[in-house]
Amino acid sequence: MSGSRITALGHYQPARVLTNEDLASMVDTSDAWITSRVGIRTRHIAGSDEPVDELAAHAAAKALAAAGRTPDEIDLVLVATSTAIDRSPNMAARVAARLGMPGPAVMDVNVVCAGFTHALATADHAMRAGGAHRVLVVGADKMSDVTDWTDRTTCVLVGDGAGAAVVEAAAPGTESGIGPVLWGSVPEMGNAVRIEGTPPRFAQEGQSVYRWATTRLPAFARRACEKAGLTPADLAAVVLHQANLRIVEPLARRIGAVNAVVARDVVDSGNTSAASIPLAFSKLVEQGAVSAGDPVLLFGFGGNLSYAGQVVRCP
Repeated sequence: MSGSRITALGHYQPARVLTNEDLASMVDTSDAWITSRVGIRTRHIAGSDEPVDELAAHAAAKALAAAGRTPDEIDLVLVATSTAIDRSPNMAARVAARLGMPGPAVMDVNVVCAGFTHALATADHAMRAGGAHRVLVVGADKMSDVTDWTDRTTCVLVGDGAGAAVVEAAAPGTESGIGPVLWGSVPEMGNAVRIEGTPPRFAQEGQSVYRWATTRLPAFARRACEKAGLTPADLAAVVLHQANLRIVEPLARRIGAVNAVVARDVVDSGNTSAASIPLAFSKLVEQGAVSAGDPVLLFGFGGNLSYAGQVVRCP
């Protein structure tokens, strides 16, 4: 096999929009405080009747339609999520059932905010090994379910949503559209981002994550470009995990992607964990900010403390 490529993207967000002014009526905060510290203005919040698999299935259906594929043509479903309530059936099985798929392999990937880029690499590896030919890769999280809405340090950050990609095997002899992954973790910082307890709650050591991301990640991102045979200056776009605008903007500058469009969906969507990269990437494509074949750096980081990134060609 000569690799794989993303043939289409799709995204979905719940209808309810929670503004900074709304949050100011719930906790001791303000629009000025939130925008100055994290750059977020709005976020979408799912209702109690909108489970994670529903968000994922909406995004997946859009990606399939954009690819011109039907659910029965998918042989592997990978769902990146860290907000699944039940252990079984997993989210991938629930999404497959919602879409009426006849019998794909189904697997969840829990690497929190780096989940989508891990799942995308897994899809690429499966196709290189001949284990799959068409894969549905979804990042979906309902962070509102694991948020303490009385904690102003975390509740201002989160949003709900999903993004999806249809990934297909590249024809023999053609260039792969998904570059080699650069991934790893920092086990001693595993507690820096957490979703734990009963009921589970999201918490983080914000300053530790900020210092690590802004100092260590640029070198990792440049290595991901090198693995793809490119320099940061060659990139048409950079889609980082949408954690915080104060992390995204400095990171993009330090990577050296001087000609790239930088995804800033965090302003409108907040931190949607595993959904953030495919959600932001899908929006760039929908808006025409990138063109087919353009090289785009995807880089996720967060819980565990894990990271994964690769250069892909825009569908």
